[in-house]
Amino acid sequence: MLSSALRCLRPSCFSLAFSRQLLHHQPHMEHSGSRPVETTIRTKLTQALEPEHLEVLNESHMHAVPPGSESHFRVLVVSPQFESLSLLQRHRLVNEALKEELSTCVHALAIQAKTPQQWSSNPSLAKSPPCLGGSKHDNTMAEKLKAGQD
Repeated sequence: MLSSALRCLRPSCFSLAFSRQLLHHQPHMEHSGSRPVETTIRTKLTQALEPEHLEVLNESHMHAVPPGSESHFRVLVVSPQFESLSLLQRHRLVNEALKEELSTCVHALAIQAKTPQQWSSNPSLAKSPPCLGGSKHDNTMAEKLKAGQD
C-alpha cells in the first residue's frame, strides 16, 4: 500500500506534443514548486481524453490538510469524447483515467465534464463551497497539523 502511495507522488514527465492550447491555472496556495499529483492528473487526463480545454485546480488549501498538500482537486475537462455521453458516463471516464490516484493520494475530486459545444455556450468553471466538514472545525487540528510537520 505504501509503495502505491509513493508512486502517486513521483513526478511525471511531459513527453506529449500538445496540439491544442491548454489552460494551466496556478492554485492560490503555498507550494514547494513541485506538484507531482497535479502534474500526473493533467498528464493522464490529456492522454485519455485529448481535451480541447483542461483546468486542474488543487483545492487542498481549502481543507484541513498541511500546507502544500495535493489531496483535493477540481477538474474541468472539455473533450469531443464526451459527445452523446451522459454526465455519469463522462465522470466514469475521468475516474477511470485517474483510478490509481483516486485509490491512493487523491481524497476528493470535483469534475466538470463538458463537450466543446457546451463549453462554447458557457465557458465557466464552477466554484467550490468552503469546507464545512471533517476536522476543519476541530480546535485541536492546528496543533495536530503542526505536530505532523515537525
